[in-house]
Parts: sequence; structure tokens; C-alpha cells
Amino acid sequence: MKQQILNQYTGAVLFECDVPDDVASGMAMRHALEKAAASGADLSRAYLSRANLSGADLSRADLSRAYLSGAYLSGADLSGADLSRADLSRAYLSRANLSGADLSGADLSGAYLSRAYLSGANLSGANLSGADLSGANLSGAKDADYAIAMTRILPDGDLIGWKKCKAELLVKLRIPADAKRSHAFGRKCRAEFVDVLEVIGGEVGISQHDGKTEYRAGIRVTPDSFDDNWQDECSSGIHFFITRLEAENY
Repeated sequence: MKQQILNQYTGAVLFECDVPDDVASGMAMRHALEKAAASGADLSRAYLSRANLSGADLSRADLSRAYLSGAYLSGADLSGADLSRADLSRAYLSRANLSGADLSGADLSGAYLSRAYLSGANLSGANLSGADLSGANLSGAKDADYAIAMTRILPDGDLIGWKKCKAELLVKLRIPADAKRSHAFGRKCRAEFVDVLEVIGGEVGISQHDGKTEYRAGIRVTPDSFDDNWQDECSSGIHFFITRLEAENY
């Protein structure tokens, strides 16, 4: 049996190979794609929507502008792959290795990236609105803060946040790995507790919300209660933004 990989725009054959009889029919595309990637084939603009590519070795593959909407890539190795401007909307990428991958300008809206490894990935201009980043590793990822700001589900691990206090003071926060956190309907997030890293413009920041909670560099701030209901933006907890610009403009 032969398996072809086609250009999503022209229908031209980008790669073709024989698939051994012992390869299950549902895994034929994975077999072909792995062979294409290993050979260094140009797979840009490939049509791979809803393809079952779970566990595939696609490291360093050229999948720029590829159409992977709804594709199953759980556990796939995409380390160092070129996925720039690829359509990965609603793709299943849980536990996928995307370390060092170029995801600049990629559409990852609604994608499932739970426990994905994105260390060192380029997320510049990527659209992650509504994506699930729970447990994802984003250490060293380029423009990760802007990407995270568009998601509803925040990643695990330490996280940097920003808060505006009274008198226009800006506070830089660390949300520790063991602190519960919740995204809200809007751009404000909440945490169970935070560590104050820096107060910009003064020594003590005073909460705009209750007018009494103090933020001083070096201390941990814990609210009276924490509510993880992301649909209620005014629920209890320490409110913060992912990006400094959002806090400044609040």
C-alpha cells in the first residue's frame, strides 16, 4: 500500500512511500510522515488534519504552514521542528516534546498541550487562545508570557506575574509551583498565594481592591481565601496579570 502526503493548497504530492503490510491502516500516515521527516523532505503546507501521529518521531521536520488542525500528536517528538505558521488548532499535543521547536505565528487555539515540553520553543506571535497548558514546561520559551496570557488554563510550575497597586506602583510577583492558580474570563489571573519579588516606584504597594493588603519585596502574601472558579473574574485570591504591560494599563 502506498501513502501520500499532499500539499493542502495545490494537492501536489509532497512525499510518497510504501507502507508495510504489518503497519495498521490507521498508522499509515504516521509511518509515511516519519520516513519523510527522516529523509529531510519539505513538508511545508502538508495536509495532515486529524491525522493519527501519536508518538511519531518528527524531530527537526519542516512542517511550516502545515495544516494539522485536530491532529493527534500526543507523545510525539517534535523537538527542533519547524512549525512556524502551522495550523495546530484543536490539536492533541499532550506530553509532546516541542523543545526548541519554531512555533512562531502558529495557530494553537484550543490545542491540548497538557504536560507538553516546550522548553526553548519559539512562541513569538503564536495564538494559544483557549489552549490547555496545564502541567506544560515552558522554561526558556520565547514570548511565553504573551502566549500564556491568551490561555484560560495556566501551566504548572513557578510563574511570574504583575500587579498594579495604589499610587500606580507596579509589583512583580512569583507564583510558586505549589500555589493553586486560576485564569479568569478576562485577562486577570488569580493565585492562592504569591511571593513579592520587586515593588517598582516605591517600597510598599497597597492593594487597590481592599486598600490594606501590603506588598513588600521579599515577603509572601496570602489572602484570606482562594476561589478557583475561572468564570468569576472577581473571585477571591491574589489577582495578577501575566504581562507587565497589562498590569501597567489596568
